[in-house]
Amino acid sequence: MRWDNLADTTAKTTKSGEAALFAADAVTTRTFDTPEFRGITFHEVRARSALNRVPGASRMPFEWTVNPYRGCSHACVYCFARKTHSYLDLDTGLGFDSQIVVKVNAPELVRREVASPRWHGAHIAMGTNVDCYQRAEGRYRLMPGILAALRDHANPFSILTKGTLILRDLELLRQAAEVTEVGVSVSVGFVDPELWRTVEPGTPSPERRLDVVRALSGHGIGCGVLMAPVIPFLGDRPEQLRATVRAIAAAGATSVTPLVLHLRPGAREWFMEWLGRHHPRLVGRYERLYADGAYAPTWYQRRITRRVHELATEYGIGPSRRGASRALPARGEPHPPPGGSEPTQLTLL
Repeated sequence: MRWDNLADTTAKTTKSGEAALFAADAVTTRTFDTPEFRGITFHEVRARSALNRVPGASRMPFEWTVNPYRGCSHACVYCFARKTHSYLDLDTGLGFDSQIVVKVNAPELVRREVASPRWHGAHIAMGTNVDCYQRAEGRYRLMPGILAALRDHANPFSILTKGTLILRDLELLRQAAEVTEVGVSVSVGFVDPELWRTVEPGTPSPERRLDVVRALSGHGIGCGVLMAPVIPFLGDRPEQLRATVRAIAAAGATSVTPLVLHLRPGAREWFMEWLGRHHPRLVGRYERLYADGAYAPTWYQRRITRRVHELATEYGIGPSRRGASRALPARGEPHPPPGGSEPTQLTLL
């Protein structure tokens, strides 16, 4: 493994001239002989910064992110973030699923950086690269400290996840929502159990994710659903779209946003390899559909979006409602410390 692109032992910058993200001598590699972590290697690092600015050319509707992990045990065959593992000379296939980089000091960095006079309280998105509530979070417990820091500074944030472990931090989310704008979305692209088992083998089932939506809604935290990805020829039949939107509505989601599968370099190769093994008859159709690049043709995306919006209207899912920022509580009413005393593990089924 090579850390040279991201680390530096003697200078403040890497070969590319950018600030190093962590020190090369600050990497600890661990494995845990427990069923949920068998076959997974964790590389614990002390990062130099936690807030990441999104490149200006990005399609993302936010400017800043926090990513406490790199790599993801969810093992989604389509994950667009696979390419990022190549920056460390790690494999973007099985290596992405099993070699997890953990920024163990992320909570303290977030607290320090949002307290800086140079920080102006911009919205921070989490879970947009890899899932911050993947299985590793049950052991490392980075999110309670991150959420507490954002709460204490009334800094608006949003979370996108497939993980049921977010319910461990329900009280922190509720406290944060009292003082700032908090957005939570759960990713559920389909409810077909066979499709889930093959393309998202390390994630909680779609039913369990929709239980998260129910739980959050039941505690007064509105939760939308990112219906992603809609997978061409495998999850886009009319009856499949209907079943998914119906289940999302029944869970009490505030909104549903469809997103068609996109195949960026790194993810494309791994997905096409998987497709050739499981659905070889579809390889040619995919090559034609994605002949022009990472995204499906506009006509296809619009067709899926229109149908999902029609179904959302039919099942009574309203538009997304964004919360409003509020003042911090009085100094005499401190919040409890983040998290509990024992580690919590993600339940997959």
